[in-house]
Amino acid sequence: MISATHYLTLAAILFAIGTVGVITRRNVITMFMCVELMLNAVNLTFITFSRFLDQIDGQIFVLFVMTVAAAEAAVGLALIVVLSRHTGTLDVDQANTMKW
Repeated sequence: MISATHYLTLAAILFAIGTVGVITRRNVITMFMCVELMLNAVNLTFITFSRFLDQIDGQIFVLFVMTVAAAEAAVGLALIVVLSRHTGTLDVDQANTMKW
């Protein structure tokens, strides 16, 4: 049987992969996907505690996090498109200032 430890370990691994991706990658889209991976790891943690503690609070938090992630995806992708059109690159080091 799968216990809460298995789910929390998976969430920690996903969060660590996302953190390493944000720190080491220079592509804006890759960094954006790593942040989404970190949000999903937090969602998995919320669902795990909600399930194993028999409370619905974690599931409600997941709905809020998913709503914020959807809004972040829309606004973030729009900013990435504007940045790439203006600077011609998706490299963070090349487009590190907001002066255009």
